[in-house]
Amino acid sequence: ISVSRAVVSAALSGALDGARFTPDPVFKLQIPGACPGVPTQLLTPRQTWPDPAAYDAKAREVAALFHKNFQQYQEACTAEVRAAGPVP
Repeated sequence: ISVSRAVVSAALSGALDGARFTPDPVFKLQIPGACPGVPTQLLTPRQTWPDPAAYDAKAREVAALFHKNFQQYQEACTAEVRAAGPVP
């Protein structure tokens, strides 16, 4: 919880304004290169897994599940919203 609080506090306080961000290749989230109060390795989920290949496989699995579930909503969404989802 302390890490989550640190991320939210940094975002709300402006501490991340001007930070370098890198997009996650699957989920398209913008990951800051550094965040006050958060160990750098925790900012990139792939780095927290002992086996990066296992993380990659699970990320693709979760992305595919998202796309399967999202099919029921896609007709009601704009192309921009549809494109914002994870890469399957």
